[in-house]
Amino acid sequence: MTPPVSTEPLLEVRGLRAGYGASLVLEDLDFSMGAEAVGIVGRNGMGKTTLCDTLVGFLPPTGGEIRLRGQRLDGRTPEKIAGAGIAYVPQGRRLFPSLTVDEHLAMLARRTRAKRWTPAAVYELFPRLAERRKHGGAALSGGEQQMLAVGRALLLNAHLIVMDEPSEGLAPTIVDVLVDVVHRLVDEGVAVLVVEQNLRAAVRMAQRQLVMVSGRLEAEFSGAELLDRPDLQSRYLGVGGADRALR
Repeated sequence: MTPPVSTEPLLEVRGLRAGYGASLVLEDLDFSMGAEAVGIVGRNGMGKTTLCDTLVGFLPPTGGEIRLRGQRLDGRTPEKIAGAGIAYVPQGRRLFPSLTVDEHLAMLARRTRAKRWTPAAVYELFPRLAERRKHGGAALSGGEQQMLAVGRALLLNAHLIVMDEPSEGLAPTIVDVLVDVVHRLVDEGVAVLVVEQNLRAAVRMAQRQLVMVSGRLEAEFSGAELLDRPDLQSRYLGVGGADRALR
């Protein structure tokens, strides 16, 4: 007999509140997603990075729930959340300048035996990293650093990967590589949450787009609709922001 298909979301966020001191940034934020790619777009200062930091435990929430595969994660440490199945590709990459590519991956390689993602699999995905494996993080180009940041996250073999501004400052050829990686992950059953300022890159990675306004998810559109509607771009990304987003 075929087992019943679960209808429970992979990630479920309900009434999430978070901020810094007395400043509330996320206000009763709600969304859910399955094993899919979902984009979050919006103007600067709307709380997108705060959401990322709260999901992965860098910023403790002040209210609400975060559940991954039904398991409640809000309030847990980043280590516990990573162990439960959420990996993070942070804005700015946050690599160690003096550690080589090999050393970055070795830090997470201990528990990858017999898993989908190992250092060898990362090098197969990103041949350029294999060529630069003895170079320190500071000696890598921006594109190579982003490949390494993604490869490091893959070694957690997570159920969900959160990417904050993955295309920032990258050449179009590197963005192409990242788009292919996101599609591959989704095909393999991994969820990817993409926070992006570059609307065209966001839409190439995820057709489902959530728009953040003042700490709330205000609307949901398909990527095609956002690209075809300058009025929506102006309303939600700001006058002039749409042109930059479509670069």
